[in-house]
Amino acid sequence: MAAVDIIDAEVRGIIRREGIDPVAQRDVVQKIVADVITSYGEQALVRSLPALGDQAEITRTLVDNIAGYGPLQRYFDDPEVEEIWINEPSRVFVARRGISELTTTILTQEEVEALVERMLKSSGRRVDLSNPFVDALLPDGSRLHVVIPDITARYWAVNIRKFVVRAASLDDLVSLGTLNRQAATFLDACVVAGLNILVSGGTQAGKTTLLNCLLAAVPAQQRVLTCEEVFELKPPLPDVLAMQTRQPSLEGTGEITLRRLVKETLRKRPDRVVVGEVRQEEAFDLLLVLSSGKPGMCTLHASSAREAIRKLCLLPLLASGNISSGFVVPTVASCVDVVVHADIGNDGRRRVTEIVAVPGRYEGDVIELEPIFTRHDDELARADGYPPHPAKFERAGIHLPSVLDGELHGVS
Repeated sequence: MAAVDIIDAEVRGIIRREGIDPVAQRDVVQKIVADVITSYGEQALVRSLPALGDQAEITRTLVDNIAGYGPLQRYFDDPEVEEIWINEPSRVFVARRGISELTTTILTQEEVEALVERMLKSSGRRVDLSNPFVDALLPDGSRLHVVIPDITARYWAVNIRKFVVRAASLDDLVSLGTLNRQAATFLDACVVAGLNILVSGGTQAGKTTLLNCLLAAVPAQQRVLTCEEVFELKPPLPDVLAMQTRQPSLEGTGEITLRRLVKETLRKRPDRVVVGEVRQEEAFDLLLVLSSGKPGMCTLHASSAREAIRKLCLLPLLASGNISSGFVVPTVASCVDVVVHADIGNDGRRRVTEIVAVPGRYEGDVIELEPIFTRHDDELARADGYPPHPAKFERAGIHLPSVLDGELHGVS
């Protein structure tokens, strides 16, 4: 037996005897490992024991295996890594600032399954043949998604989107170059005025980060309700009620869908309703909430602002065969005020590429849009459009022309 195996067994025995939670008490585990390694070194002076080797490397390996996620823990600890995914045990990838790379980490299928089981333990969610997909939130805020055979051909497919906080406000996005000061000031004014904002973009374009930054501009006295698949939004506000979906039980009962959460929001006295991501028929219920006069925000996968509006006109049709575009199109035109579209470039940088207004006009199934800011030559520049509902800006004490002209914020 190798030295690391002997030490591992002793450390795990101590943890069991003392009732230590290794994930929650990682620092305690690290001290126990250090003490056991020191004791092992002392015993090796008088007994014939396997060579110890590099103590720092053994300490890191043991702590990662016992209190972390084993061979993947180094990527969790690396602040440059944004996402980790496993296509098969021998092919582990990471993304650093939007650029993907194949790592040298090689796992076994048993190790992958054990890691997933450990990650799911704290979430109360499961993955099995009856439920081959799972979304879960890890204790550090990272988001886990797993798919297993026979949905995948042979191996478990694992994606971990780390919770990397690089921006918590619109000012932070300006510092990162995601948008300029003029556009940030305008979006801040839209949030304060209570406009309904749709954030669109592709995968990894920074939609959730952008939505979190918009939420930071919500007036502190407002009550915000958030609805998500798993908790990702973190509004820095005193009055927030966050809700997430729930998987069905082993008996197939007890499921809580995103649509159900959105339906329940109006019973909880919201000042503002936020949906983490609209994917399916919950779009219909969100439109009903917005049409009631409650301001809201959401994200949606789309390749442009125009496509986002088109998609938002199609998704509500999934809710019922009795719903027609004759209802949905005018409702979208009247409920959505501003679309903010984000994209990720080949260099891994995330940028807002356009901000458009939805003035409420439509013809047939086509909703009119007015560009407010568009990106040209890597610069986000003011276009000719104006947002709807100027009276809302006035009531909030905002001088809209000053905001659009790039002058001071204008909030009194």
